[in-house]
Amino acid sequence: MPTEVIYNRIAMLRAERGISRRELAEALGVHYQTIGYLERGEYSPSLHLALRIAAYFEVAVEVIFSTTPFPRLGSVDSARAAGD
Repeated sequence: MPTEVIYNRIAMLRAERGISRRELAEALGVHYQTIGYLERGEYSPSLHLALRIAAYFEVAVEVIFSTTPFPRLGSVDSARAAGD
Protein backbone atom coordinates (compact mmCIF):
# COMPACT_ATOMS: atom_id res chain seq x y z
CA MET A 1 0.00 0.00 0.00
CA PRO A 2 1.63 3.29 -1.08
CA THR A 3 2.22 6.00 1.46
CA GLU A 4 0.15 9.14 1.04
CA VAL A 5 2.35 12.13 0.25
CA ILE A 6 1.53 15.58 1.57
CA TYR A 7 3.21 18.35 -0.43
CA ASN A 8 4.05 21.60 1.29
CA ARG A 9 5.46 25.09 0.86
CA ILE A 10 7.06 25.43 4.29
CA ALA A 11 10.58 26.04 2.92
CA MET A 12 9.29 28.69 0.50
CA LEU A 13 7.39 30.52 3.24
CA ARG A 14 10.38 30.37 5.58
CA ALA A 15 12.68 31.75 2.87
CA GLU A 16 10.26 34.56 1.99
CA ARG A 17 10.15 35.65 5.61
CA GLY A 18 13.78 35.01 6.56
CA ILE A 19 12.92 32.42 9.21
CA SER A 20 15.30 29.58 10.03
CA ARG A 21 14.19 26.00 10.63
CA ARG A 22 15.22 26.41 14.25
CA GLU A 23 13.16 29.60 14.70
CA LEU A 24 10.08 27.96 13.20
CA ALA A 25 10.57 24.84 15.30
CA GLU A 26 10.89 26.88 18.51
CA ALA A 27 7.74 28.85 17.67
CA LEU A 28 5.83 25.59 17.08
CA GLY A 29 7.32 23.65 19.99
CA VAL A 30 8.86 20.91 17.82
CA HIS A 31 12.43 19.77 17.20
CA TYR A 32 14.15 21.67 14.38
CA GLN A 33 14.80 18.39 12.53
CA THR A 34 11.03 17.89 12.36
CA ILE A 35 10.83 20.99 10.16
CA GLY A 36 13.41 19.48 7.80
CA TYR A 37 11.49 16.19 7.65
CA LEU A 38 8.28 18.09 6.87
CA GLU A 39 9.92 20.21 4.15
CA ARG A 40 11.40 17.16 2.44
CA GLY A 41 8.11 15.26 2.61
CA GLU A 42 9.63 12.56 4.84
CA TYR A 43 7.01 13.22 7.50
CA SER A 44 3.38 14.31 7.23
CA PRO A 45 2.16 16.63 9.96
CA SER A 46 -0.75 15.88 12.22
CA LEU A 47 -3.78 18.03 11.54
CA HIS A 48 -3.00 19.93 14.75
CA LEU A 49 0.56 20.71 13.65
CA ALA A 50 -0.56 21.65 10.11
CA LEU A 51 -3.07 24.12 11.54
CA ARG A 52 -0.44 25.58 13.90
CA ILE A 53 1.97 26.05 10.96
CA ALA A 54 -0.75 27.80 8.95
CA ALA A 55 -1.58 30.03 11.92
CA TYR A 56 2.11 30.87 12.38
CA PHE A 57 2.38 32.03 8.75
CA GLU A 58 -1.11 33.60 8.91
CA VAL A 59 -2.35 31.79 5.80
CA ALA A 60 -4.97 29.12 5.11
CA VAL A 61 -3.73 25.56 5.58
CA GLU A 62 -4.38 24.91 1.85
CA VAL A 63 -1.79 27.56 0.97
CA ILE A 64 0.89 25.44 2.65
CA PHE A 65 -0.27 21.83 2.26
CA SER A 66 -1.68 19.84 -0.66
CA THR A 67 -2.21 16.23 -1.72
CA THR A 68 -1.01 17.16 -5.24
CA PRO A 69 2.27 18.85 -6.17
CA PHE A 70 2.22 22.63 -6.28
CA PRO A 71 3.00 24.17 -9.70
CA ARG A 72 6.56 25.42 -9.94
CA LEU A 73 6.90 29.17 -9.63
CA GLY A 74 7.28 30.74 -13.05
CA SER A 75 5.76 27.74 -14.83
CA VAL A 76 3.05 28.15 -17.46
CA ASP A 77 0.52 26.49 -15.13
CA SER A 78 1.19 28.88 -12.25
CA ALA A 79 0.95 31.87 -14.62
CA ARG A 80 -2.44 30.59 -15.84
CA ALA A 81 -3.62 30.06 -12.28
CA ALA A 82 -2.65 33.66 -11.47
CA GLY A 83 -4.73 34.88 -14.41
CA ASP A 84 -1.83 36.01 -16.59
